[in-house]
Amino acid sequence: LAPQGYTRFVQADSFGATYGGGEANVAVSLANYGHDAYFVSALPAHEIGQAALNSLRRYGVLTDYINRSGNRLGIYFLEKGASQRPSKVIYDRADSSIALAKKEDFDWDAIFKDAKWFHFTGITPALNDNVAEITLEACKKAKEHGVKISCDLNYRNKLWSKAKAKEVMSELAKYIDVCIANEEDANDVFGIHAANTDVTKGEVNHEGYKEVAKELMDTFGFEKVAITLRESISANRNLWSAMLYDGDDFYFSKKYDLNIVDRVGGGDSFGGGLIHALLEEKDPQSAIEFAVAASALKHSIEGDYNLVSVDEVEKLAGGDGSGRVQR
Repeated sequence: LAPQGYTRFVQADSFGATYGGGEANVAVSLANYGHDAYFVSALPAHEIGQAALNSLRRYGVLTDYINRSGNRLGIYFLEKGASQRPSKVIYDRADSSIALAKKEDFDWDAIFKDAKWFHFTGITPALNDNVAEITLEACKKAKEHGVKISCDLNYRNKLWSKAKAKEVMSELAKYIDVCIANEEDANDVFGIHAANTDVTKGEVNHEGYKEVAKELMDTFGFEKVAITLRESISANRNLWSAMLYDGDDFYFSKKYDLNIVDRVGGGDSFGGGLIHALLEEKDPQSAIEFAVAASALKHSIEGDYNLVSVDEVEKLAGGDGSGRVQR
C-alpha cells in the first residue's frame, strides 16, 4: 500500500494497492520470458486473496500450488523517496496466511515433479520459525528431485536480526546452487564484508566483491554467486551493475545510469533475468548482461512486477539504451 506519487505517510489520506513480493516478482519475470512459472504460497480464500491470485494469473504465473488458508494477506506500506530522502517501508505481516501455513499444506513431491528450478528469498524464512522450517523442507525435497535451487538473500532488518538470519540462512545455504545478493546482504547475513566499500556513499569496490563472492563459495559450496552493485547517488538516480562468479572467473556487467521511476522489485527482476539466462544456458558474460539489463528496465516500471519481454531485454543488453520511440 502506497501514497500517491511522492506523498509522505503523514500526508496521505489514501493508499493505492499493488500486488507483489520477492518470489512472486521472479515468477512474473519468468512467465514473461516464456517459462512455466509456478508460485507456491498461501493466500486467504476471501476476495483480497483472490485479487492477489488474479494479479499473478494476469501475467501468466501458474497458481496450482497456492494454498487457500488463513485470513490475512501480508501487507507493507511504501513511502517512495526522492532526491536525498530515502524510500521507507513499514511492515504489517503478522499472522498472514503464509506465516500461519503448515508443512502439510504443500505436497513437495507433486510440486517438484518435472521441475527444473526452485527459487526462494531470505524474506520468506524471516517471517517466523515455522515458515523457515517449511522452506528447509522445500529445499530438501527439491534436492531429492534434482532441482536447481537459487536464493536471493534479501536481508530485511525490520523482519529479523542479523544473528537470526545467519543461523537460519546458514542451514538453508547447504542446499543452494546459485546465491544472489546485493552489495549489503553478504555482510548483513553472513558477516562477509567487501573491502573499501561504503554503500551509503555510493562507493563500490570490484576487488572487494570478488573476495566476498569467493568467500561465499568457499564457505557454502555454491555453484555460482551473483552480486548486484547499486551505487546510490540519490533516491532517484543510481548506477546499476552486477557481478557473476562461477568458481573460475569473475564476470562484470556494463553499468547503467538509472533515473528511477520505481526501484521496488529491482533485485527480483535481476534474479528472474539470471534464472532465465541460466536455464537458457547462456555463457556467464551473456547471463549477467541479460540479468542486469532486465533489472535496469524494471526501474522504469511502476509496481513490483517487471513487465518486459526477452526481446526488450536483449536489445538493451546489446547496447541500445537510447530510449528512442519505437514505431
